[in-house]
Amino acid sequence: MSSEGTTLHHRLPGDVTPVDLERLLWGVVLLSLVADIATTFVGLHLGLSESNPAARGAIESYGFGGMVALKAGAIGVGLVCRPLLEREYRAIVPAGLAGPWLIAAILNVYTISTVV
Repeated sequence: MSSEGTTLHHRLPGDVTPVDLERLLWGVVLLSLVADIATTFVGLHLGLSESNPAARGAIESYGFGGMVALKAGAIGVGLVCRPLLEREYRAIVPAGLAGPWLIAAILNVYTISTVV
């Protein structure tokens, strides 16, 4: 066997390319960001408190804009660091953003359901 003239490409199950996966995960980032912000503010409206000290400070100081700025800052860090990774591994950036925000939104929904 010879590898001359061939290149190796990482393929994911179902012929999903790393670029396709990253694009999908950026969509999940957007959805999880909106879900986290929305459920946070619903919870605050119901009298719950923010447990993340950074988010609590941003909300207390700047309200909704502070929370959006905090999330935008996290996305900015991800976008700055993204080019440091090989293309095949860049999906880790949106996955690393979306995962915690999805978990936060789920926990927010659970907490809201206990007071409604």
